[in-house]
Amino acid sequence: MEILLNNEVMLKGTVVSEIEYSHEIYSETFNKFVLRVPRLSENYDEVIITASERLTDTLNIGVGENIRIEGQFRSYNNYTDTGNKLVLTVFAKSIEQCEDINDEPNSIYLNGYICKEPVYRTTPFGREICDVLIAVNRQYGKSDYIPCITWGRNAKFTGGLEVGTNMKIWGRIQSRNYKKRVTEEEYIEKTAYEVSVTKMEIVHKETAEMQSV
Repeated sequence: MEILLNNEVMLKGTVVSEIEYSHEIYSETFNKFVLRVPRLSENYDEVIITASERLTDTLNIGVGENIRIEGQFRSYNNYTDTGNKLVLTVFAKSIEQCEDINDEPNSIYLNGYICKEPVYRTTPFGREICDVLIAVNRQYGKSDYIPCITWGRNAKFTGGLEVGTNMKIWGRIQSRNYKKRVTEEEYIEKTAYEVSVTKMEIVHKETAEMQSV
């Protein structure tokens, strides 16, 4: 079986939610929980982790434990009566307990293709950013669709790229809270997940062009 190395995640953090049932496939049970991952600042990101029951049960993981995870950033569509929503989770391939969670706690590498026209914009504070959706191939003909954000000169460069462009990116997974209006007077708080890009490479057939922050 071919092993794809186009989607690699490493996270260190603290478990901040109870382990609960997620789903079952091919007679294997998967659980989910939330991992709080420190940033270089005093802030943190809270990432949803999906892991096989054999991993979580073997380590007897509980709230407050520090762990290190290696895996992949995956997406799936959650269909409801109000429509479908792209759900993002880190699929854990390995979990181990650790003490120091502040030493390079959050890294991701992706190799995929732009599948939607990039959106370049400027924040109210004048910072340049670009939203780009990357399709990363998975085995058995599947793909994961990963929202990414580039910054500064990378943002302007990304904004000019075409759908279908092959990109390699390095960065970190971040969570962002926002309020969504549901009525004229009512808002609900939601969380978005995306990859904050620190380095990127455009893959050509024979040469590669590098842009980095």
